[in-house]
Amino acid sequence: MFAALLLAAQAATSPAPACDATGTCSARLTGDELLATAEKLVLAREFDAARPLIAALEQVPGKQMERHFLAGYVAIETGAVKEAITEFRAALAIDPSQTRVRLELARALLMDGDKSAADHHFRLASQDKNLPPEIAATVRSTRGIIRDQRIWNFRFDFGLAPDTNINNATSAEQVDLLVSPNNRVPFALNDDAKPRSGLGLTGSFSGGLRLKQDAKLAWLIDGDGQFTHYEEDDFDDYMLQLAAGPEWKLSAKTAVTAQLVGLQRWFGGKTAQQQIGVKTGLTTFLDQGQRLGFQLDARRTESGFGTSYDGWQYGAYGTYERVVAKTMIASASGFVRRESLRSESLSNSEFGVNLGIGGELPHGINAGLSGGISLARYDAPITLFSDSDRRDTRISARAYLGSRAIRVLGFSPSVTYSYTHIGSNYAFYDSDRHRFRFALARYF
Repeated sequence: MFAALLLAAQAATSPAPACDATGTCSARLTGDELLATAEKLVLAREFDAARPLIAALEQVPGKQMERHFLAGYVAIETGAVKEAITEFRAALAIDPSQTRVRLELARALLMDGDKSAADHHFRLASQDKNLPPEIAATVRSTRGIIRDQRIWNFRFDFGLAPDTNINNATSAEQVDLLVSPNNRVPFALNDDAKPRSGLGLTGSFSGGLRLKQDAKLAWLIDGDGQFTHYEEDDFDDYMLQLAAGPEWKLSAKTAVTAQLVGLQRWFGGKTAQQQIGVKTGLTTFLDQGQRLGFQLDARRTESGFGTSYDGWQYGAYGTYERVVAKTMIASASGFVRRESLRSESLSNSEFGVNLGIGGELPHGINAGLSGGISLARYDAPITLFSDSDRRDTRISARAYLGSRAIRVLGFSPSVTYSYTHIGSNYAFYDSDRHRFRFALARYF
C-alpha cells in the first residue's frame, strides 16, 4: 500500500568488484555503499540476495534504523508479518519521527488484525505535511474503514500503588469550629482524621463492543472498572461503570452517540455512589490527526453514606486533540459539572481545564504529562466550620512512563506518578495526595 513511499530513495550504484585469476571476485563497501546496495536489491525484490547485506549492516554504526526498516520491509513482503512488526518497532525506537517506517508498521499491524494499534500509528503519520496527497488520502480512507469495522477492544492492567493519603484526609493539623456567631474555637485533629499512607494492590480494565447494524447505525456497549485494595480494607476503593446505546454516523469523520449509563462505586465495603443516567457525545476527526469531542452527561445518584449525598449530577465536556512533533498527541479539555444534592451545603458547581501531552520517545519509551485546575463553589455553608460558602481550588498533575520494548508474558510495564491538591477556605478540606502506580498492562 505504501511501498512506493517507503523505498522511493534512489539506490546508489555499487562499486565494481575486483576479481583475481581464479575468478573469485570481492568488493570492499563503505557503510553507505552497503546500505545503498541493500536498498537496490530490495527495490528489485531480490530479497534472498538482500538479506545477508541487511544482516551485515548490524556492524555499521549509525545505520541501525535503516537496517531494521529494510529487514521489516523484507519480512512483510515475504509474509512474515509478526517479524515485520518487531523490526519496524525497533526502527521507531531509534527514531520515532520516521513517518515512512510508521506507515509500514501501521500496515503490518492492520494485516495482523490489530486495528486499534494500526489506527494509532496511521493517525500519527497523517500529520506529516510532507506526505504526498495520494498517500494522505489513502491514510484518511484507511482510518475511516478501521473505525467503521471496529468490533471490540479491551485492555487491563494490574500492579502496586504506594499512596501517601489512602483515606483522603485533611492536611490541616487543627481546624476552627464555629461554636457561635463570630466565635471560632480551634480544635486539634486526632490521628484518625490525619492522612494515612499505604501500599495498595490495584487494577483496572476498559473495553467495548461495536455492533454494526447498517452503514449509518451501530450499537455500542462499553465498560470500565478499577479497584485498589489495601491491608486496611476500610479504604478499599472499587468502581464499575457500564454504558450502552446507539451510534449514528453523520459522515465519514463525524459520529453522534447516546447511551444509558450506570455506575457503582464502593469505598470501604460500602456503597459510596450508585448512579444511573444518560450521556451523549459527538466526535469529529479533522485533518492531520486532529480530533474534537463533546459530551453531555446527566445522572441520578444515591449514596450509602447518607441521603444528604443523594441527588443529580450534570456535566458538559469538550476535548481537542492533535498530533505534534510527529510522535506526540497533545490535548486540551474543559468541563463544567453541577451536583444538585439533597444537602445544599454539599451541592456545588465546578469548572476546570486540563492540558496534556504524551507519545513515543526513542528507545521504545512511552511518556506523558498532564495537569489540570478547577474551581468548585458550594451552594451553602457548613455551619460547623463557617458562615461562608465553601470554595475549593483543585489542582492535579500526572506523569507517565512506559516501555514498549519490554514484554512480560505479553504485558508492558509502566510507572505513573499522580498528585492532587485541594485548597479550601475550610481548612478541614485542605488535602494533598501523592501516589505512584507500578503496573503491567496488556492491550487487545
